[in-house]
Amino acid sequence: MKNYTDLFSQDTFSFFRSPVRDIFKRVDLNAIYSFAGGYPSADTFPLEDFRRIMSEVIDRVGAKAFQYGATQGVTELREALSLRYGVSLERVQITSSSQQGIDVCTRILADPGDVILTSSPSYLGALQSFRSYRADVRGVAYDSDPDRFEAAYVRTAVAALNEGKRLKFIYSIPDFQNPSGETLPLEHRRRLVRVARRFGMLIVEDSPYRELRYEGESVPTIYSIDPDITLHLGSFSKIMAPGFRLGWIFGHPDVLDMIYVCKQSLDLCPPVFDQYVAAGFISDGSLDRNLEKSIALYRNKRNIMLGMLEQTMPEGVSWTHPEGGLFLFLTLPEGFDSVRFYDTALDAGVAYVAGSFFYPDGGGHNTMRLNFSFMTADRIREGIRLLASLLK
Repeated sequence: MKNYTDLFSQDTFSFFRSPVRDIFKRVDLNAIYSFAGGYPSADTFPLEDFRRIMSEVIDRVGAKAFQYGATQGVTELREALSLRYGVSLERVQITSSSQQGIDVCTRILADPGDVILTSSPSYLGALQSFRSYRADVRGVAYDSDPDRFEAAYVRTAVAALNEGKRLKFIYSIPDFQNPSGETLPLEHRRRLVRVARRFGMLIVEDSPYRELRYEGESVPTIYSIDPDITLHLGSFSKIMAPGFRLGWIFGHPDVLDMIYVCKQSLDLCPPVFDQYVAAGFISDGSLDRNLEKSIALYRNKRNIMLGMLEQTMPEGVSWTHPEGGLFLFLTLPEGFDSVRFYDTALDAGVAYVAGSFFYPDGGGHNTMRLNFSFMTADRIREGIRLLASLLK
């Protein structure tokens, strides 16, 4: 049998597998209690609205909906996003999912060895993308004190410069972070802007969960603080349906122009029919109506999970209290290894994602991420009860 290894590019040796995707290959999600993925509930997919809007799109634009489209995206969708979020049209680029947004930003900004600063822990899919381009990813732990928070980023940046490295961008998920579920306060967002300005970096603000808020007050985006140095990534996956594979980037036109050129070699254009449907979904009020229902559903599921954790978890286990999003993060006593414990849990019928996969510099072995959006309320109760019994 031929050995293909010598034919693979050097980049491929920087790839690493998603443990979440490997779980999906290994088991049927409906046959276990799965807190592992970031799947939205299928109950939030407004099938009748989709059926109606799709028919309207075909009646209105006909075959145009199934032709190649503009690389920057269908004008109707860009205009709908521009109006909804108060961003000028020239600053709106449509992407084939927000994951592509992460990847294309990294592709145009980072050479092998360039430094990307990110929170620790951080989104696994972003870490996969950064490492696939052989970037030097440096994690910075959160601190509730803004001065210490800023100082930690400054120290990390200065250390990289002293090693002769080039700094490129800060990656942040400020709203209901994946995996922690926590929200970055306004002053911390301002400090990130100050650090980026000081060192000549951009900020990639990943915001797929921002509109899924269940309590508390909305915090201004980093993009609204400084739109010229921020690339703001949005997604339809959590607020409409992930199967459409649509997202967007807000940014300075000079940066978006390079993304535009880059995307020509990736997918030519985002899915055209899907974009017309998304534009209609926004414009006729379906998005806001569906968000209201989704928020009520997810708030209840989050509250059920928090209540079950309080009732069942053994002493020494703590967890975050997310104000929105799809996840919360468990911290277990020092010495616990959630990777080693995983097979025990999966064999018993419950799945989670080990927290260490989210730490760019290692660590976090005594943590795990739990998703509360996917399963029904009853299965959340049963699954947390089972997980707690195994931990005890």
